[in-house]
Amino acid sequence: MNLTTPANEPGRLEALKNYAILDTLPEIGFDEIAELAGQICDCPAALVSFVDASRQWIKAKYGLLPADLTECPREISICSAAICNNDILYVPDLEKDQRFSANPLVTGEFQLRFYCGVPLITQEGHALGTLCIIDFKPRELTFEQREALRRLSRQTMVHLELRRQLLQRNEMLLELGLARDRAVAEQAVSDRLLLNILPRSIADELKATERVQPRFFDSATVIFIDFSGFTRLVETMEPASVIDQLDQHFTKFDDIMARHRLEKLKTIGDAYLAVGGVPEPNRSHAIDTALCALEILEHTAKLNRQREKLHLPAWQVRIGINTGPVIAGVVGKHKFTYDIWGNTVNIAERVEAAGVPGRISIAESTWPHIQARFETEARGAVEVKHKGLVNMHYLNRIRPEYSSDSDGMTPNERFWKQG
Repeated sequence: MNLTTPANEPGRLEALKNYAILDTLPEIGFDEIAELAGQICDCPAALVSFVDASRQWIKAKYGLLPADLTECPREISICSAAICNNDILYVPDLEKDQRFSANPLVTGEFQLRFYCGVPLITQEGHALGTLCIIDFKPRELTFEQREALRRLSRQTMVHLELRRQLLQRNEMLLELGLARDRAVAEQAVSDRLLLNILPRSIADELKATERVQPRFFDSATVIFIDFSGFTRLVETMEPASVIDQLDQHFTKFDDIMARHRLEKLKTIGDAYLAVGGVPEPNRSHAIDTALCALEILEHTAKLNRQREKLHLPAWQVRIGINTGPVIAGVVGKHKFTYDIWGNTVNIAERVEAAGVPGRISIAESTWPHIQARFETEARGAVEVKHKGLVNMHYLNRIRPEYSSDSDGMTPNERFWKQG
């Protein structure tokens, strides 16, 4: 048979695709429309079906039709002719209509005799399919029945449109959910990067207010570390090896600082700066810093024993510690840096510079905070650049009664109970 197609066939097929109706499961709304059409017109069968490029696919059916009937080839589909009409196709006797008298649906097994179908037309004018009633004998419909069928076809399109909008909404909600998940994941990455730069409380303040209020801390402990003879040491090393080894040392220092509640501030070349009691004030910052310094000294000593066996030069650290007031805040707009300022910081750097490789030097201001728990050794007054004479001590170890090891590096329970 000759296949007739609507003038707007490409657009019609695209519109049908957008409704995502083909090959979907039965839905009670369409089933009820087919049943109502059959009952109003007093016909034994009714269909809601859609016509794609090659077939008529049945979404809902009512009445005396085979249970396994789901589609019909388009070339013999009477509904395919109905969608070209843009109006009701009413055929009281298919055998007497020359358009359909030779159709296999009429002459073959189904023996159709009556057909009345109304196109399901979108607002854009695309006929997607039909609401049709059929009979196996000729019949007439009243004007009222045909009008009722028209109204039912419009309700079918309303139902179909609502279904499409619901699908679009669900798709939009899914896309919004995915976008939200991506945003959450990106925010988590951003937060992790920010926390690599700033303390958590400072990062939270920056996100909340887009700025950080500078703060004065009346007591904090600053630790300054660098490697003695670094320039001479690196002259014999490949640049990549220098960076790799510095990274290994500073990564270990980061872990040690975190365990002892110190905040790493920055590295400058081979120098490393951190502070205790900032940005979260506490009363044990000097003690925490002393424990941190001992652990760093133990770590580097262990590494140097291994390097000595390999006949490699040692990485000797100098450590300087000072306690006093500081001002802390964030500088920069595009590349944030959390930093501290004040005479306490300057003295810590000078104490470190005036120190001895492999030892921990502490300023006189730190000594009262730690002397009850740690063994120290007075150095006396030491000339410090731009500061004059500064009284210093060496920090040697934890006192034996407060240490859980013979070297005085690890505190015991009494250490923390000591008033």
